[in-house]
Amino acid sequence: MSKPDYYDVLGVSKDASEDEIKKAYRKKAMKFHPDRNSDDPEAERKFKEASEAYEVLGDEQKRQRYDQFGHRGVNGGGGFGGGAAGFEDIGFDDIFSRFSDIFGGDFAGGRSRSRGRRSSGQPGSDMKLRIELSLEEIAFGTEKKLKVKKQIKCDECNGTGAESEEDFEMCGTCNGTGEVRQVRKTMLGQMVNVQPCPECRGEGRIIRNKCSKCSGEGRYRGEETVKVNVPSGVSEGNYITLRGKGNAGKRGGDAGSLVVLIEEKEHEHFERDGNDIYYDLVLSMPDAILGTEVEVPTLKGKAKIKIEEGTQPGRLLRMKDKGIHGLNRSGIGDQFVRVNVYMPKDLSDEEREHVEALRGNEHFSATNKEDDGKGFFSKIKDVFT
Repeated sequence: MSKPDYYDVLGVSKDASEDEIKKAYRKKAMKFHPDRNSDDPEAERKFKEASEAYEVLGDEQKRQRYDQFGHRGVNGGGGFGGGAAGFEDIGFDDIFSRFSDIFGGDFAGGRSRSRGRRSSGQPGSDMKLRIELSLEEIAFGTEKKLKVKKQIKCDECNGTGAESEEDFEMCGTCNGTGEVRQVRKTMLGQMVNVQPCPECRGEGRIIRNKCSKCSGEGRYRGEETVKVNVPSGVSEGNYITLRGKGNAGKRGGDAGSLVVLIEEKEHEHFERDGNDIYYDLVLSMPDAILGTEVEVPTLKGKAKIKIEEGTQPGRLLRMKDKGIHGLNRSGIGDQFVRVNVYMPKDLSDEEREHVEALRGNEHFSATNKEDDGKGFFSKIKDVFT
């Protein structure tokens, strides 16, 4: 049975913030806690399912892998043994202990009475960046250091936008709520319209003395070096999402994401087909007829292969495990060598005489060829037999 989408389990969107995911998990956990649903065996399953989803989405690195590769990107689930089935042997006290920062050790007594401080600032925007990778980098994975021009959190005011914490005061327009309400009467009764406060822009406070470096923005335009770990086996069009590496938020707002789009460079020697690679080898007629040993390029340097006597044009030679390391350790591809035979032109008179002497020889007759009647797929089959 396929595993459910973790975002659907918690009932949040894919761009939900860390706080939204945490709140959604707490809500689900309280709803389906077995102590409150002793007569409902389905509640226990849903409780563990929600805990598994939060184990992944609540961790920045695991969530990044899940967003890109799905369940297989996190090896089948959370860190409690892998997948929903892994929660069967975990006690509920263990789960609450692991997520104590969410439940605050006060779960059994009911809902927490404290309310978190409302977040200030405006979130930063996401960014997109393209990187070109060679086939060798794709085959084995790589780490890239990218210089990104973006909005950076101000180090002078720590992103607050003020000279000091004492330079903040509560907004007099909204009394610190960050919202203003307009009530108007209609035929259907009173209508209440809630909007962000125009004075503080929803932050609930205003700045008396702005930071001299960022002019009250809490961020400034600059350049930052970002590390990107690219796993092996990625393909053109894949992307890696780095949360918190986009533009910094305004006055303490959460930073956006940096989306790194993968582009694949054309290779000098190889063509790619999934995790397999293909190389075209050109042999002379004598080498194809008599056999030889040749050196061919691989993704890790060069290697020698043996050409059997009478090797036919179009034959595929397999070099096992010389291809691309699959995504999320899904296996290693092979390298295939396609044999081509060079046909010379502009022969000298002496060379032409030699070829003419062979024309009537039965060994050089087309009707006597070794793989007579075999098509392309038959040749591929021969590679594996």
